[in-house]
Amino acid sequence: MKVSVIGLGQVGSSLAFVLSIRSFIDELVLVGRTRESVMGDVLDLRHGQLFVEEPTKVVAGGAADTAGSDVIAICASVPSGPSMQDRLELAPANVALLREILPELARLSPNCILVMVSNPVDVLVHFGLEITGFKPSQILGTGTLVDSARFRQLLSDEINIHMEDIRAYILGEHGESQFPAMSCADAGGEPLDATPARYEMFRRASRAGMEVLKHKGYTNYAIAMAAMRIIECIAHDSKHTMPVSVKLDGFLGEEDVCLSLPAVVGKGGVERILHPSLNEEEQAAFHRSAAVVREVIALLAR
Repeated sequence: MKVSVIGLGQVGSSLAFVLSIRSFIDELVLVGRTRESVMGDVLDLRHGQLFVEEPTKVVAGGAADTAGSDVIAICASVPSGPSMQDRLELAPANVALLREILPELARLSPNCILVMVSNPVDVLVHFGLEITGFKPSQILGTGTLVDSARFRQLLSDEINIHMEDIRAYILGEHGESQFPAMSCADAGGEPLDATPARYEMFRRASRAGMEVLKHKGYTNYAIAMAAMRIIECIAHDSKHTMPVSVKLDGFLGEEDVCLSLPAVVGKGGVERILHPSLNEEEQAAFHRSAAVVREVIALLAR
């Protein structure tokens, strides 16, 4: 399998590291502003391949070197910094960046699965589809996967059940309008009641990224591990269900926007979008998320 990582900032570099130690990639191509700018990461990762079970070929490249990629992860972004209040602030500059880099990448790897990691991820998945002309199954974003992981970690601490055995999703926008789908949350088939304490856990989880940003100026480890898990599911055709940003397929009447819903991820990318049973309050929250993202898309499409 050939994977290309575009953008070697804190997130791209962390993603390259976790991919290089998982032993499921044959070739890992790292693309930054220049070939020279990523050589430090390339050499460092090569030096560590002795310590992994099956070494990965790690190379520095440009767009041409990504040709024939099975997966392309987009981590390129304008700087955010600790003063950022909302991921949507990054939309104009990052959409412009996609318009610059995606046409050539899509031409060189027309059958790849494109994993959007940069923010605002829901807006970028929408424009990624528009710019590349790819099928909706070919592009997905990390979406609320990390938000949901943070939420499950807090729930795990409360109920003393391993977080992997908890089914509790944060859905909608990867941003301020996201919401917890408590009406379908469970562990072992036992419903998790929507208590005030658990809604407070959701609020903590939803602001956790900004909290990390405030302390160190960026987030990188959790989002890199989330993106790695998506890529691993594609590589192994695992068909795991995870909340990722996808083009909506008519769920609750929404079609022209990208948001996070539970989706089955496998070799074909987004192989199926699941339709959870949401209560009226959660349905309203989903529509609010759609409206928020749609408004940004409309402004940038002018």
